[in-house]
Amino acid sequence: MFTGIIESAAKVMQIRKENTNLHLSLRCELTTELKIDQSVAHNGVCLTVVAIDGDQYTVTAIEETLNKTNIGDLKEGAIVNIERAMKMNARLDGHIVQGHVDQTAICTQAENKDGSWIFSFEYDQELNNVTIKKGSICINGVSLTVVDSKTNSFSVAIIPYTYEHTGFKTLSQGDKVNLEFDVIGKYVKRLMNL
Repeated sequence: MFTGIIESAAKVMQIRKENTNLHLSLRCELTTELKIDQSVAHNGVCLTVVAIDGDQYTVTAIEETLNKTNIGDLKEGAIVNIERAMKMNARLDGHIVQGHVDQTAICTQAENKDGSWIFSFEYDQELNNVTIKKGSICINGVSLTVVDSKTNSFSVAIIPYTYEHTGFKTLSQGDKVNLEFDVIGKYVKRLMNL
C-alpha cells in the first residue's frame, strides 16, 4: 500500500527484454535503503525489487503490467517517480494507493498558470472508471485532487513543489500516464452496479 507522496526520482539506466518480461535497472538515492523482495511504486506501478548492485536496483514488469501501464514505453534515461510502501505507523499524507494501475490516459493539456500548472487528461471510458470533482486520483504514482471531472476526462492543479520534485516537469501534451482511481470510489461504483 502507498500514499501517492513521491519520495524520490529514479533514472532508468538499462532496459532488458526477456521473453514477455521487461527488466528495468534504475539509479536512485534510495537504492541503499532498498532490499530484495521489497515493493516499490514506479510511476504508480507496484514492482518488486529483484536485484541490487551498488547504486542501482532492478525490477521486472510482466506482460500484464506492460499491457496496462506506461512502463513499457520507458526509455533509458527516463525519470520515474518512486515511492516505497507505506509504514503503518506513519501519517497518510496522500490517499490510499494500491500501486495497481487501472488504465492509462493521455495528457491533453499542460498549462502554466503563472506559479502553478493545470494538467488535463483523457482516458478510455469503456473501462468504467470515474473521477469526481475534489476526489482523489493517482497519476504516475502522484496523489492529486481532481479539479474538473467529465465522463472520460479530468484536470488537476499542480503546485510548484510537486512540479519540481516529480515527473510532471517533463510531462507534456500527448504523453501517456498511469492512472489509479480512488479505491473507495471503485468499491462504491461496484456496489451501486450490483
